[in-house]
Amino acid sequence: MSELRNTALYEIHRQLGASFTSFAGWNMPVRYSSDIEEHHAVREAAGLFDLSHMGQIELEGPGAAGALDAALVGWISKLVVGKAKYTMICDDAGGVIDDLVVYRTGEEQFLVVANASNHSTVLTQLLSRAAEFDTSVTNRSETDALVAIQGPASLEILRQVTDAPIDTLKYYSILRSVISFAPVKIARTGYTGEDGFEIYLNSREAVGVWKALTKAGESKGLKPAGLSCRDTLRLEAGMPLYGHELDIRTTPFDAGMGRIVALDKPSDFVGRKSLEERSHRPVERALVGLELDGRRIAREGQTVLIKGTDEPIGIVTSGAPSPTLRYPIAMAYIDAHFNEAGTEVAIDESDRRPCDRSGRRGDRAERSCAALLRGRRNAPS
Repeated sequence: MSELRNTALYEIHRQLGASFTSFAGWNMPVRYSSDIEEHHAVREAAGLFDLSHMGQIELEGPGAAGALDAALVGWISKLVVGKAKYTMICDDAGGVIDDLVVYRTGEEQFLVVANASNHSTVLTQLLSRAAEFDTSVTNRSETDALVAIQGPASLEILRQVTDAPIDTLKYYSILRSVISFAPVKIARTGYTGEDGFEIYLNSREAVGVWKALTKAGESKGLKPAGLSCRDTLRLEAGMPLYGHELDIRTTPFDAGMGRIVALDKPSDFVGRKSLEERSHRPVERALVGLELDGRRIAREGQTVLIKGTDEPIGIVTSGAPSPTLRYPIAMAYIDAHFNEAGTEVAIDESDRRPCDRSGRRGDRAERSCAALLRGRRNAPS
């Protein structure tokens, strides 16, 4: 078993009393105080995250835009310098290999940010798909870090450490600046449902930038935040997570995100034929949010039923208690015929019933819940 990698901020996290977890080969802070406290800090003030485990891949050269047009479902060459796009990389069958954010950081320069668990796969695919284009493909995760500040106070805090015009920086935009003498790229993006910024920088500068932000946020309610609250934040915001709402068996259209597939793009791209065919078929299932009765959470893989029956209509993909709403919430794929806000469904909890001596479980246990349409990942098309 390979040794876990530590980020450049590991000693800072340890000094702050963080609990750590293994994630995609990294030793990452899962929490510092309590999940609920950190969650509320992001919703009400600001949270500071170390996201250096995320995959950072840079493409540079005259063929970079064309390479990304051929590799990804989005029309990347249309991006102007300083803007970003939420997109996906798919296989020939249209299945999602990963969902990505792509920043155009220069006329011939792009930064692709992948999920940590898919970083090596995305890097391999980009190297292969860009091979015929005049562009370099560089793994920046070996040298760079990513720090995010998220929450309503994040703008006010960031103002204190940079002279960059961040007040006018629009959502899904990026600019170059300096924080604590360190060159950085500041993007107005995030994965929490709140306003916030993601800061890309060399790993050698991470400690200085983290300390500068911490000091600036002392009087503003800023708290360090771990991966655990990041999950409940994204779930409240209805943002999909790869491995749960997205996977290789799911196309962007299946996930309700067909709008990000640029079928009007003049150039070919991997998966185009399959996705064009899929775009003409009726929607069979919908990704929805669920508000649950009671206190117990719905678990990934549990069956969604028509209320009062044994008829399955879907499957839970993610579930957690909502610190903001103070009751459990979940995301699920359900039969599209039931995709209407307020529809009451039930969760099959028979796997939680005690077994008798024969090993059989008791009668099916159900819990009513209301199916609600929720927003998709908070990103413009």
